[in-house]
Amino acid sequence: MERAPQAEAFAASWIERVRPFLIELYVLRRRIATIAVILLAASLFVHVTFGANGMVVYKQKRAEYQELRNQIGQVQQENDRYTQQIQGLKTDQTAIEKEAREQLGYAKPGEYVYVPPKPAPAPQNRSAKK
Repeated sequence: MERAPQAEAFAASWIERVRPFLIELYVLRRRIATIAVILLAASLFVHVTFGANGMVVYKQKRAEYQELRNQIGQVQQENDRYTQQIQGLKTDQTAIEKEAREQLGYAKPGEYVYVPPKPAPAPQNRSAKK
């Protein structure tokens, strides 16, 4: 029976010797967990910002989309102009006459057709090729 108090004393001394280590282990574990969460959040932020479908790519694609929409609008306007011109050439006699006079150089009696001279070719500088 004398051994029970000795065993209790040994257990108490063992716990007192191990307690600082356990506290250090708990603090270390919390620091590691905090660092892991910070690294995870930072990597998630980088992925969301610069990843394959991140904000940077999203803004670039949105700008490209707007540019393409503008181009579509311009092409549609040009297409409408051509459609009106074709319709005019099919039905309007004055439009047909105007087009023939411009493209073929025809003139009515008493009119003069002005044909501008072709521009002179630019002189080539051979010293620039060296």
